[in-house]
Amino acid sequence: MGSLRLSRITKSFGATDVIKGVDLEVRDGEFCVFVGPSGCGKSTLLRIIAGLEDATSGDILIDEARVNDTPPSKREIAMVFQSYALYPHLTVRDNMGLGLKQAGEAKEAISARVTEASRMLSLDALLERRPAELSGGQRQRVAIGRAIVRTPKLFLFDEPLSNLDAALRVATRIEIARLHRELKATMIYVTHDQVEAMTLADRIVVLNGGRVEQVGAPMELYDNPANVFVAGFIGSPQMNFLKAAPLGLQGETVGVRPEHLEISREAGEIAGTVSHVEHLGGETNIYVRTEPHGLLTVRRFGSAAYGVDEAVFLTPDPTRRFFFDAAGLRIRA
Repeated sequence: MGSLRLSRITKSFGATDVIKGVDLEVRDGEFCVFVGPSGCGKSTLLRIIAGLEDATSGDILIDEARVNDTPPSKREIAMVFQSYALYPHLTVRDNMGLGLKQAGEAKEAISARVTEASRMLSLDALLERRPAELSGGQRQRVAIGRAIVRTPKLFLFDEPLSNLDAALRVATRIEIARLHRELKATMIYVTHDQVEAMTLADRIVVLNGGRVEQVGAPMELYDNPANVFVAGFIGSPQMNFLKAAPLGLQGETVGVRPEHLEISREAGEIAGTVSHVEHLGGETNIYVRTEPHGLLTVRRFGSAAYGVDEAVFLTPDPTRRFFFDAAGLRIRA
């Protein structure tokens, strides 16, 4: 289908540097997710790949062909936007086939590809409706269908689920994952939601301040974060960070995930007071205020009978601790 290589990509808006020397390879058929907080540069990087923004410096290569000077319409890329970008006066059928019509494809070929894409996305019964007659989830599927019919080298998704409610986000996420398996297409997906990143990606690119912090498979990032930023961003609830010195441990900071923190009323390494308890049905999050580590989160599967203001003790699992130096870099044994 298509591979992508970015070499030393930078982007500046006036005196503001937004992308600061990104090198990245996305393999043919891979589902790659760009994730990071708002303002980290992930959407700008996607727009550079699409040709909607020019890189200040560096090279963009698709199937090893340099495309810096190639207009977006010639890059063999299809992009799915957060806002759907459907034409309100056109039917679903015509919205999905418009790009092929503008490219001069034969009517029979357009009809066949629209029919196949609508089957894959369960849109058959909606082909004669207009966008105003569709739900948000249906509009997003039409936008995805419009991308599929073009059979591009790269599919680019820019936060496509952010306008959907929680249930629709889950359903559409499953649909996108199924489509990737069925199409075996190269997909690059931008999100600020690390749960989307963990559930969809073959590899995740964690961005922060216009730089790549780490690239790896979801569980690789979860189990082996390179620094404090990645450790804190990947995982929900996020990792706890404790001061190393009071615990007699190496480094500046010790990271412990909420599920690797034991809680007891009798004894433990860290004394604290329960600040808040979240009962979520299948799991319980217990927030404990401690000195000198601040507010720590304990995750328990099932129910946990702790009350606000109750005195408790916490003990990190000694086999599941992460150590970081003063610069926030991981210290490996």
